[in-house]
Amino acid sequence: MRLTLVSGFFLPVPPVSGGATEKSWYQLARIFAAQGHVVTFISRRWPGWPNEESSEGIRHLRLPGTDHHRSLVRNLLADFFWSWRVFFALPAADIVVVNTVALPVWLGWLKPRAGRVVLMTGRMPKGQYRHYRRIARVLAASSYVRDRVLQENPGLAPVTQVHGYPIDWQLMQSIATSTPPAEVTIGFVGRLHEEKGLRLLAEAVALVAQTAGVPPWRLLLCGPSDPARGGSGPTFLADLRRNISAAVPDDRFTLLDPQFDAAALATVYQRIGIFCYPSLAEQGETFGVAVAEAMAAGAVPVVSRLDCFTDFVHDGQNGLVFDHAAPDAAAQLAATLVRLLRDPDLRRDLGQRARQTARTYDYPIYATALLTDFGRLTAPTKPASSPP
Repeated sequence: MRLTLVSGFFLPVPPVSGGATEKSWYQLARIFAAQGHVVTFISRRWPGWPNEESSEGIRHLRLPGTDHHRSLVRNLLADFFWSWRVFFALPAADIVVVNTVALPVWLGWLKPRAGRVVLMTGRMPKGQYRHYRRIARVLAASSYVRDRVLQENPGLAPVTQVHGYPIDWQLMQSIATSTPPAEVTIGFVGRLHEEKGLRLLAEAVALVAQTAGVPPWRLLLCGPSDPARGGSGPTFLADLRRNISAAVPDDRFTLLDPQFDAAALATVYQRIGIFCYPSLAEQGETFGVAVAEAMAAGAVPVVSRLDCFTDFVHDGQNGLVFDHAAPDAAAQLAATLVRLLRDPDLRRDLGQRARQTARTYDYPIYATALLTDFGRLTAPTKPASSPP
């Protein structure tokens, strides 16, 4: 098959500057190319990189883009201009996977030779699906996202499927260790943004620090804080650091820069025993790639009660869930963390089940399912038989 993969306007591929969508589709592109498919990847132009090159069997086309903005209006304008640049650059293909907002509005109508249009719901629907027609497949990141898509456009129901997000489960196994650390690490990996519930986490660990009889533990945060990469900026980071440092000694708190190398990031996950993702973004979270990656490494997920997590985090079976909207949310989260810190058998059992659940999203399994589906989408339509 001829496959074209289109990313957004603000990050490059290969994903040296982060981005779950860019990372996921780049790894899938490598698998597709290794299996003999003709793959073109369109992404943002990046300093020092050629505008066009072939690498690992993938043809890269890099077009002028811009940084992500705080303003939704500015981002939508940037996406609109980006979508037109991509439109004119698209080669003929069988399938074109689109990770933009505006392009699917007209792509299927105006350039059918670009391929059957497949949408990846990397962002929560915000009304754009009402305008989409001639779509071959919508890959919903979760059941929650699927329901939101169909609220906007019920006509997409026959072509919408829940696929989750792929992760490198095998890489996580290659760095796993059977030797438990002397301290249990409570960790968070992701954008250091206010909507991720990090203030709530700071309040919770302050309560944990005040609780008697808790085994040794430490806190680790890893991710970008600058707005260009999705963070809340230096003021928020300084305030967060100050709140955590007031409760957690410096030798028990680690703040790491974002890790864009897959092996380095896997090593970070390997250090974490309890992965806390207390997101408050009820209108923003679509799946939770970091949660699935941490589960693949054997960490116990502790997540907020958001619908996007319900496909793969099951309370009391392979993780724990707390009510982020409750008046005592910080106390609930603290109690959950204390329970896990005090019960190594529970951590072990939940961690083992979490690892097996995450295997569902391993890249080879995910890629095989996609290619099978793409094959069905592009199969020649058999003509109706004539009556005798």
